[in-house]
Amino acid sequence: REYSIEGDFSNASFFFAAAAITHGRVKVNNLNPDSSQGDKKFVDFLEQMGCEVNKRDDFIEVIGKPLKGIKLDMSDYPDIVVPLAVVAAFADGKSEFYNISHLKYKESNRLYASVNELKKMGINAECTKDSLIVEGGKAHGAEIDTYKDHRMVMSFAMAGLKVKGVKINNPENVNKSFPNFFKVLETLYD
Repeated sequence: REYSIEGDFSNASFFFAAAAITHGRVKVNNLNPDSSQGDKKFVDFLEQMGCEVNKRDDFIEVIGKPLKGIKLDMSDYPDIVVPLAVVAAFADGKSEFYNISHLKYKESNRLYASVNELKKMGINAECTKDSLIVEGGKAHGAEIDTYKDHRMVMSFAMAGLKVKGVKINNPENVNKSFPNFFKVLETLYD
């Protein structure tokens, strides 16, 4: 038998975040807009924040536009909370992601880790037992700790596309899910 395997929306989210943060344009091939993957909602959330999203049968494109804050129940989308929180750092206004207490039990405590690293970049952020609140602002460079968490590496690498002076500690943590992440990231410069 021959099987066609669709692309991974979780990993694609980082590149869509890059478009949102930089007001650029990113097109990812081999994504099925009708996929059963929950993380396909990432592009819908970016659209609600102000991005332009184009969906076709075999690709999705995000075009960054001015961003506004958003309030979302993320209980079904834990893997895209951190990249969305980083995008929210560059939005106008406050964003709140709630029903996410389970993020404390991922590869890292992603609630604490996200708040801590966003604050290092000069962004007002806080967490409660089940929510993450990010107030968009003027981010600056910082040395980002990644807590042995691949999603922390990839999310904050996107911030480094917009803000000079972002240094990612332990970038090799991407090996868990996306070993060639930085090689693919370099293709965004074309």
